[in-house]
Amino acid sequence: MQERQRDGLSPQNAQRRERIDRLQQRVQDLKSQQPEGQRAQRAQQRLLQTEQRQLQREERLQRLQQTAQERQRDTLTRESAQREQRIDRLQRRVQELQSRQPDGVRAQRAQQRLLQTGQRQLQHEQRLQQRDLARRQELGMPPSGRQAETAAAAVQAAARGRFAERFRSNPDPQVQAALEGGRHGWAPRHAWKRGLRAAFVPWAGHVFWPYAYSDIFEYTFWPSGYDVGYWAYAYDDFVDTVFWGADSPYSAYARLGSTDSRESDGAIGGSRPRESAGMSPQALKQLCKEPEKGITAWPIASIEEAVRPTPEQRAVLDDLKNAAAMAADAFKESCVDSFAMTPPGRLRAMMNRLSATLESVRIVRPALEKFYSSLSDEQQARFNALGPDISERSQPQQEANAQPDSCGDPKPSLTNLPIERIETVIRPAGKQKEALERLREATEKAVQTLQAACPVDVPLTPVGRLEAMEKRLEAMMQSAKLVQPALDEFYATLASEQKARFNTLGRFAGR
Repeated sequence: MQERQRDGLSPQNAQRRERIDRLQQRVQDLKSQQPEGQRAQRAQQRLLQTEQRQLQREERLQRLQQTAQERQRDTLTRESAQREQRIDRLQRRVQELQSRQPDGVRAQRAQQRLLQTGQRQLQHEQRLQQRDLARRQELGMPPSGRQAETAAAAVQAAARGRFAERFRSNPDPQVQAALEGGRHGWAPRHAWKRGLRAAFVPWAGHVFWPYAYSDIFEYTFWPSGYDVGYWAYAYDDFVDTVFWGADSPYSAYARLGSTDSRESDGAIGGSRPRESAGMSPQALKQLCKEPEKGITAWPIASIEEAVRPTPEQRAVLDDLKNAAAMAADAFKESCVDSFAMTPPGRLRAMMNRLSATLESVRIVRPALEKFYSSLSDEQQARFNALGPDISERSQPQQEANAQPDSCGDPKPSLTNLPIERIETVIRPAGKQKEALERLREATEKAVQTLQAACPVDVPLTPVGRLEAMEKRLEAMMQSAKLVQPALDEFYATLASEQKARFNTLGRFAGR
């Protein structure tokens, strides 16, 4: 059957051809037999007639099936050509709308509504095109030249319509320097030592968001030390790694060669499992169980030097130190000793880590607000100005506001691309297709939830930044909770072979 499928037969035709071959062989065997006695001869004749009738029936069904499939091929070829024309028109329409610069708020809103409608229609047609491609495979039809080009273009298109899209192509030297730090997976302070901004690191071995503790609280005090696209990349990788794992060919730092993942002082740096495979279990355990050694990750000395607290304020600062230590302890509960090998397992590991991070923020925030409120206006101004010495840095607020609407734009590639790839690689059928559609809808809602939490700017005070962090973490948790039941339901419908392919979906991404 595999040989016939390679010869271009559909699976249904290949199965029927196998049955016909067996029946023909059986009829020939019966004809060649020479039984003795009339009873044996009559029995042989009856068997031969039965087999011949079954053979004729299968051949008749084969002719009907071939006729029906030929009609389906013709219809599918015609509809595919028409769909390609509609996609071309919609793409030109979307590009035309994107290039316009209307005057006035009302005209801009009208243009935005038209653009969103056109993008939704385009996404719908592209989903149908992917289903056409799967149907062509079922019918034994090779993909059309245009469909093959579309499949190949999906990899390039994946970079568009994402949270971090504009940061990837930003020629600003500081943005590129931040990306360089992200490629090496450096922890924040090690990036700063090299004059680079810190970037989001999604995985180190089996640890999701390895620098979450320092990222949250150091960003609160030192936002100018971070990549301006920090949260944009965090959102992309959060969605990507649920489906693709840490080897996503589409995420921000993908398809990069391995780098030296160890700092000279023994700090841990590799970001993705393929880059940090050499990290010892002890190093990973230390990274997770001792997040930058708790309160030593906090710039307490810098705070004291900047604000010069009074004795009363120092007592409040001590409460803040104690809250920081409690927050560090909360992280230890999210540490696991094994890799999550399945998409549902990865999502649970991510939710566990996010929950611990959110708990830590909620522990610290009241103490930070109390300390900040105790400061005079002059002290607050000095507190707001804290930051590492990043060479030639510009104001992060100005850079983050350069294109404030881009974060809230539609993100079709984050939803459509993995679902389409799942359809191609796993070939769901029946209830599996229904479950996959529910997973697509849940993922789309999750991305919309992240869009609603997109930062319009970087708050100017530590209290404001920590509050923004809490809201964004809540959005990530809410998004994960939207996806989890649909992902569990779909995964449970899969056969063992399908699960194995889903678990390694990233390996099939370029095929």
